[in-house]
Amino acid sequence: MRRFVILFRLLVPALSLLLAAPASAQAVAAPLAKRLVLIDDDLIGLNGVPVLLLQSPDVEVLGITTTSGSVWRDTATAYALRTLEILDRRDIPVVPGATFPLVNSQEATKRWEALYGRLVFKGPWTDYWPGDTVQAHPGNASPEVVPSLPMGNPTTRASNEIAAAFLVRMVRAHPGQITLFATGPMTNIAIAQSLDPSFAANVKELIYMGGSLLPRQTLTGPSAEQFAREFVNTPRREFNIRWDPEAAKIVAHAPWPKITMVPVDPSTGTQWTRELLTSLKSAGTPLTDMLQTALEPGYPMWDEIAAMVWLAPEIVTRSDTLYVDFETSQTAAYGDTLSWAEPWRPNLGEQAQRVIMTVDRARMEAAMRALYRRPVRH
Repeated sequence: MRRFVILFRLLVPALSLLLAAPASAQAVAAPLAKRLVLIDDDLIGLNGVPVLLLQSPDVEVLGITTTSGSVWRDTATAYALRTLEILDRRDIPVVPGATFPLVNSQEATKRWEALYGRLVFKGPWTDYWPGDTVQAHPGNASPEVVPSLPMGNPTTRASNEIAAAFLVRMVRAHPGQITLFATGPMTNIAIAQSLDPSFAANVKELIYMGGSLLPRQTLTGPSAEQFAREFVNTPRREFNIRWDPEAAKIVAHAPWPKITMVPVDPSTGTQWTRELLTSLKSAGTPLTDMLQTALEPGYPMWDEIAAMVWLAPEIVTRSDTLYVDFETSQTAAYGDTLSWAEPWRPNLGEQAQRVIMTVDRARMEAAMRALYRRPVRH
């Protein structure tokens, strides 16, 4: 008993000091939990979303799932693996997903073009590119053929799991905690939602790059003119949605707690420049060295916007709340974006979405520059 009394007298002062400490001092001992992220992407080159999120110290990327879109799925997978090697993040799984859209096909696209005119870009189905261009068409008939990558070929291997199953498994393990980025066609996400109807409801937020409302050229120069030109006569058509409209419709009708749409509209106010790339060079990291040749000046920052509106929300200068859906009838409007303000929506299951309309290019580039120049894990 005497030993207990002596021990109690020794502990009381220490306990009193701990209880009297301000809350801020107590909180210092507990590091802030990282924000959890999944990335679904049709990667080509050093893609902006994986790199920017991986360079963010408060973000934990749980995995990257790949899909066909700008390139075939296996090529996108190779780019994802190589990106992780450059960033020394081989611990992050790369999980291959859909090779083909749910319904759309190359044959159906040719038939559609015979009725309604040529599409500007068809990803690996591209067989024609009209007029002058800053982009050589990447058409490739065989999904299994993976060309040598300009940034070097990966030596690591992808996961054997199926992308949709991986997405469902991760969301079940972290309900209400994961932000899902979709910056390619949404085939994998539609399949995940079809496998598990509770999938969308258990995601914290969906942020996707896709769709088009009324893009207009806002920068000067031939590259800006060319990338804005395709929307002059078809302002509601955008590639990520047009590749797999049925998947986009499934995703648009799913019960996400929060949706942020980054249509092509704000991208016409952004552009990769040689000046921006050169400003990164002095960091001298494997990433900034590779960026000098892996990124071509003149391209809009499509996917980078999707990452930065979440990482640096102050860059958003205008956003609207719209109800969004996508056209799936086999007509001239196949794949077009449909949108309404609340009083005019048809009430057919479409969801309210925050739609990013414009961003501050200078503030966005400054925030990106800080992330790109951070040391990688070498």
